[in-house]
Amino acid sequence: MPTMAAHDPLDLPPEEIRRAGHSAIEAMAEYLGSVRNRSVYPRVASRDIREQLDDALPQDGVPFEELLHVFRDVLVPNSRHNAHPRMFGYVQAPGIAVAALADLLASTLNANLTAWRSAPAAVELERLTIDWIKQMIGSDPGAAGLFVSGGSMANFAGLAAARRAKAPGDFARAGAQSLGSSMRIYASQETHHSIAKAATLLGLGSDNVREVRVDERFRIRLDDLEGKIAEDLRAGHLPFCVVANAGTVNTGACDPIAEVADVARRFNLWMHVDASYGGFARLAPSARGLFDGIDQADSISLDPHKWLYLPVDCGCVLYRDPQTARAAFAHDAEYTRVISHEADEAFAFWDYGPELSRRFRALKVWMALRAVGVRGFAAAIEKDLACARHFEALVRANDDFEMLAPVELSIFCFRHVPAALRDATDTQLDAWNERLLVELQRDGSSYLSNARIGGRFSLRGCVMNYRTTPRDMEVLLADLRRVASALPVQ
Repeated sequence: MPTMAAHDPLDLPPEEIRRAGHSAIEAMAEYLGSVRNRSVYPRVASRDIREQLDDALPQDGVPFEELLHVFRDVLVPNSRHNAHPRMFGYVQAPGIAVAALADLLASTLNANLTAWRSAPAAVELERLTIDWIKQMIGSDPGAAGLFVSGGSMANFAGLAAARRAKAPGDFARAGAQSLGSSMRIYASQETHHSIAKAATLLGLGSDNVREVRVDERFRIRLDDLEGKIAEDLRAGHLPFCVVANAGTVNTGACDPIAEVADVARRFNLWMHVDASYGGFARLAPSARGLFDGIDQADSISLDPHKWLYLPVDCGCVLYRDPQTARAAFAHDAEYTRVISHEADEAFAFWDYGPELSRRFRALKVWMALRAVGVRGFAAAIEKDLACARHFEALVRANDDFEMLAPVELSIFCFRHVPAALRDATDTQLDAWNERLLVELQRDGSSYLSNARIGGRFSLRGCVMNYRTTPRDMEVLLADLRRVASALPVQ
């Protein structure tokens, strides 16, 4: 009898797709259902992981179940578990199951959102979802935008639009050498490094990002901002952009956006608001007032993959006047020319951002918003804020810890001051807390990162997880004390 031909591994039949899909979903459910009981961080070295992986270039295919074993037996146990309720390091969201499924479906459709003609339904869904985000954060109703990879790319796009709008002459054609003076950006000392990196990549130079001093709550000082702008004008420079932070990555500080907007108007500056971390906290009633004036921003960066709890990658940039962005990014080429379409159908995302190929990021945003609802996200964010405030209250009620910055959103910065180091210098406490952080991460029950606050080493945490409860904040303190008790004081 003739043997059955093997299936083409590039074009699996529906029944094999179903079997593989069921197995993958089972692995996903198993992982998410057990993540609270896992160690946040593995005790493993790079060599250990590589030894568990077959490093030979595969010449022939293997069954999907064998690949899934690698996920279960190698990737899961050797990963840092960002979905864990006591993963407080960095600004890290856990992701939600419906959005992971949306990513699967988006990859299945494999739409490339370059222009309307490339992905009609996907483009319409992205434009709709951007409209929802505008409403959620209170931006100018006439604004428009698009999804990008993350906050760094959103900051890059916002500053690129600012440069094009404020540069004299034909900067896009002639370049930086055509300028008769240095273009200056103003941002507080607490601003994310992606602003300086964007200035470098845009040919402006990181030296032209003027660091503005901050107040006791780590918010931009308006007097120093105005002083630096005036100083640069006298020196013949060209002030063109000011960055306001809606939640800094060090402490969660929110600059007074409305007051910064007033300075921007008086000096004819573009105002960019970096709301990558904090922007969606506007949904929480207790934090809404911190975002007053955001409708006056010329551009805004956001990260739905942070406080909408989405899987990476999904950033967003909004422009109050979309035509300023089009002037910065539109570029004619015959292979991108749109022929025989009405205005809406002639739309192209490549005219408003740096990317040509773009994955269907909007599907997970749309599905998450439809599945959870704005009220559901608002309640989860409010709970995260409450957990951070609870931790601050715990620290202030105990004499072996001290806060190094006030809690504004959900970031908390503090240090351990054991009795044996009560009279120690800051240098000694820095060294102690750095050792404590390393041992806490190795321990695996809770995970913190670090920051430099007023020149001092700080333990730093961020609550951005719908699984986290006030009890987890109490466990964190207990974990720190337990780990510290095993460390010799030097």
